Amino acid sequence: MKVYHSYTYCALINRSFVLSNNLHPIAEDDEVYWSDIRDQYTVSTEFINLENGYFGVQARPVFEAFQRYQAQVNAETSYFLRVRYAPLFVQVMQALKDFCGVDEGELVLTRNLIEGMNILLQGYPLQAGDEVVLATHDYDIVIDTLLMLEQRKQIQLRHLQLPLDPVSDEDIVATYEQAITPKTKLILVTHIVHRTGQIMPVAKITAMAKRHGVDVMVDAAHSFAHLNYRMTELGADFVAVNLHKWLGVPLGVGLLYIRKSRVVDIAPLFGNARFADNEIFKFTQVGTVPPANVLTVLDALKFHESIGSANKEARLRYLTQYWVNQVRDLPDVRIFTPTDPQRSCAIAGFGIAGNSGHAIVDYLMREHKIFTVTRELDGQDIVRVTPHLYTSLDDLDKLVAAIRQLTQA
Repeated sequence: MKVYHSYTYCALINRSFVLSNNLHPIAEDDEVYWSDIRDQYTVSTEFINLENGYFGVQARPVFEAFQRYQAQVNAETSYFLRVRYAPLFVQVMQALKDFCGVDEGELVLTRNLIEGMNILLQGYPLQAGDEVVLATHDYDIVIDTLLMLEQRKQIQLRHLQLPLDPVSDEDIVATYEQAITPKTKLILVTHIVHRTGQIMPVAKITAMAKRHGVDVMVDAAHSFAHLNYRMTELGADFVAVNLHKWLGVPLGVGLLYIRKSRVVDIAPLFGNARFADNEIFKFTQVGTVPPANVLTVLDALKFHESIGSANKEARLRYLTQYWVNQVRDLPDVRIFTPTDPQRSCAIAGFGIAGNSGHAIVDYLMREHKIFTVTRELDGQDIVRVTPHLYTSLDDLDKLVAAIRQLTQA
């Protein structure tokens, strides 16, 4: 019988992670380099996947590490969790702290963004009559949580409809500011809108809100390891993240940031008697979690940082602009993503007059083996297209050809 020892990859305990901003720039259109990156992914050849916004593909070295971790967990079971796991978990949290640029005691793992947002929203001291400002483009399940609190706590929700193609950041900030009243306690802001790909100027919204004594909670599900930023640059005291999207960690791992001085203000969602009110680990009483998924964070960070946050963001934006610019002026095509390339990145959405979003999605898959998804915003069907680092220009050329064909039908 094979005996499992502490694998050599567990030497990650002693490895320090180099921030990706220190890497040299890679041209966004260096197809030789990006072809090498593409080779690091194993994906289905049965269709072209342009729906990478749901959750991310693990790069091959990350997936292989996950399999090794899982094999060891399966072989050692409780011994692994009780003896080996603790020092590795410490390294996971240290690596995330370094990557996010935050202080000790400001990060905690969750199972996903929804758990993180529920911890924040349900734990925040909202009282009857308090107002929360949100946008119609925010994530449906987060909105559901607020609707539940509206009934349970008799709070008031102020729903904003924001411009799809804003003139400036100040346009957006002003829309939020005009919604603030003396009763406003909280603003929900989505960093990258999952429906259209629009990037919200979170730091400017947060600065404005703080001048009014209003807190901001940030849904950063799509921006983490997608855009090149540090957590503290957002200026918000509360940020929730999915690690299974653009960092490419296995499903079941999220991240929650709370500024250390504000931890005491959020009541834990689950019962807790082990940690003090000002300790962030008071939020972790959720039972046994999958250790292999958590440990893979180390390998995902290593892979991400071998490319560099700035390089990754530039390439993803390049891929989106490559296809959008070829269809933007086609008859009956509407792009729901801002015109300014800096206001979006990997995610973009379109529609074609006379066709429902579902009809377009079905057509693309049935006739061209291109997988996309439809989202809805303010009564509009949006076909969301989300390439990944493994997406080739040839894949996007096929999308463009399929859209052209549909507009000519």
